[in-house]
Amino acid sequence: MKVSALRLWNITKVGLMAISRNKMRSLLTMLGIIIGVGCVITMVAVGTGASSSIQATINSLGTNFIMIFPGASTQGGARTFSGESKITPDDVDAIKNECPAVSYASPSVRTSAQVVAGELNWGTSVYGVNLDWPFIRAWNVNQGDFFTDTDVRSSSKVAVLGATVAESLFPAGDAVGSSIRIKHVPFKVVGVLERKGGNMMGQDQDDQIIAPYTTVMKQLMGSPRIGQVLVSARSGDAVAQAESEIDSLLRQRHRIPNGQESDFNMRSQEEIASTSAQTSKTLSVLLGSAAAISLLVGGIGIMNIMLVSVTERTREIGVRLAIGAKGHHVLLQFLLEAIALSIVGGAIGVALGLTAPYLVTRFAGLPTQVSSGSVALAFGFAAAIGVFFGFYPARKASRLDPIDALRYE
Repeated sequence: MKVSALRLWNITKVGLMAISRNKMRSLLTMLGIIIGVGCVITMVAVGTGASSSIQATINSLGTNFIMIFPGASTQGGARTFSGESKITPDDVDAIKNECPAVSYASPSVRTSAQVVAGELNWGTSVYGVNLDWPFIRAWNVNQGDFFTDTDVRSSSKVAVLGATVAESLFPAGDAVGSSIRIKHVPFKVVGVLERKGGNMMGQDQDDQIIAPYTTVMKQLMGSPRIGQVLVSARSGDAVAQAESEIDSLLRQRHRIPNGQESDFNMRSQEEIASTSAQTSKTLSVLLGSAAAISLLVGGIGIMNIMLVSVTERTREIGVRLAIGAKGHHVLLQFLLEAIALSIVGGAIGVALGLTAPYLVTRFAGLPTQVSSGSVALAFGFAAAIGVFFGFYPARKASRLDPIDALRYE
């Protein structure tokens, strides 16, 4: 099928004139494509933004991060935490000293408290850790210093504030060297952490206080139990080896026979990332599929309108065929009309899809990230829909008998 450039231009011009004669109908026809393309881009942007945000939060946990939870038990086939910690500070020291793949290890205990500084007060979480904590979490001190090993061994009443706590209790920025009261116990502020932002659950990581775990256990909790152990492997490739070494060491120290379940559980940064990535992927697929259905509905709308157009213009088609137009010229004209509707609708949908994520981020507070791949895919899919759903009406028009078409009322 050969068509000259001049004839192609004339066919295109006739098709565009036919579209412009029914502006409202053309707009309503394109509406499904516009909404579909806009939804595809927006939904993929929301899914990608959520995935990136979760990955950034996981990376903020620390370097080659492993968490050890004590008190694991199985009840009714489900593995849970019994709350009875059998992990001791000596276990933590053994993990660091006897596991070659482990670089840092810190016990972690937590309590909630109302903190008072002068006339201001703030409710927050207080975490007890040791000197390895800032290396495990890759979290630097912005002002002052972190507490020392002497502070840990002597249970000194010193604290390092998160940025949110420091701003809430010391608006003037004079936190370092000041005194605060945690559960009526006086503490000296020795440092302020750099800002870290929210975690994957949307909680503010800067809304916390860090103190020696010995101090928190004795002065604030009155309990010798360790809530969890934070560990950093020597490298990303050594995480699995570190988990194996820790498992063997703790089972040996806790005298757990072979075949019996451990009284602790471990989760690595990679496991958390893998689970979150799978969840984000599933979310993106579901959102993208729902948006793709809108495109499909839009394509059906184009086919429906083109069939109506063929019926309305039957006599016009008959005249064109009678004066020498070929069937493939008619097919090309109607196909170009369908493609034009899809491309114009797709372009408007792209503009909508680029604007909507910004509005979602601004007014809903959800992270979004528009990718060029999703834009190209949505626009290309819209054009393909024009070809696919426009072909049948165009083919039907091209096969009309000129005599029957001229007789059509």
